[in-house]
Formats: sequence, structure tokens, C-alpha cells
Amino acid sequence: MLDALIGPVTGLLDKFIEDKDKKAALAHDLATMAERHAQELAKGQIEVNKAEAGHRSMFVAGWRPMVGWTCGVALAWHFVLAPLLMFVAAYLGADLPKLPVFDMDSLMTVLLGLLGLGGLRTYEKKQGLAK
Repeated sequence: MLDALIGPVTGLLDKFIEDKDKKAALAHDLATMAERHAQELAKGQIEVNKAEAGHRSMFVAGWRPMVGWTCGVALAWHFVLAPLLMFVAAYLGADLPKLPVFDMDSLMTVLLGLLGLGGLRTYEKKQGLAK
């Protein structure tokens, strides 16, 4: 919404401000206003994330590990355990009921997002910023 307002306001600067340097500075401030606002929002979210991650209670800081373990178990089931179980059952001649199948697209979206966060956490630990 700010971007739509910036163009017309910048055009009005020509009518009301004579000094070219001041006009350029105001135009620059207007053009970067949306970016600064987005950065401030991101900084606020980072602070919330730090507070959550640093909390000692499992109910506050434990959701990431829980989601990670859930994704890990689902991934292990889908790619290792279910095929191995089907192989052993086929080898023994046993009939298995239909095994559950996970929505791997959604699972991979969550897992890859967590792995990205995990990479940042590793960086924090190497820099001595986290325990």
C-alpha cells in the first residue's frame, strides 16, 4: 500500500520544495519507507523467536524439536521402515494390510523449513551465541 502512495507523493515534491538536495533526500526517504517498515517487522519477529528459543520450558522452546522429530519419524517411515517391512513381509509370504501413506509434499515443506532454521541454529552455536 505504501508503494502505491510513494509515486504521487514524490511527484508533489517538485511543486513544493525548491532545494534539489532536500527534494532528493525526501524522495529517497519516501522510497525506502516500505523497506524500513518490513525490516522493523522482521527484527521484531527475530526477537520473539530468540525469546522462544531461549526459554527453558519444553512447552515454549520444545515445539521445534517436536516438529523435527515428527518429520524425522515420518520420513524414516516413508523411505526406510515401510519399504523394509513390505520386503520382509513379502519374503515371509505374509499379507500386510494397507500401510499408511503420508502427504510427502507437505511433510517436505515443513522439514526443509526446519532444516533451514537448523542451519541458522548451528551457525549460532558455532559463534558461541547459543548454548
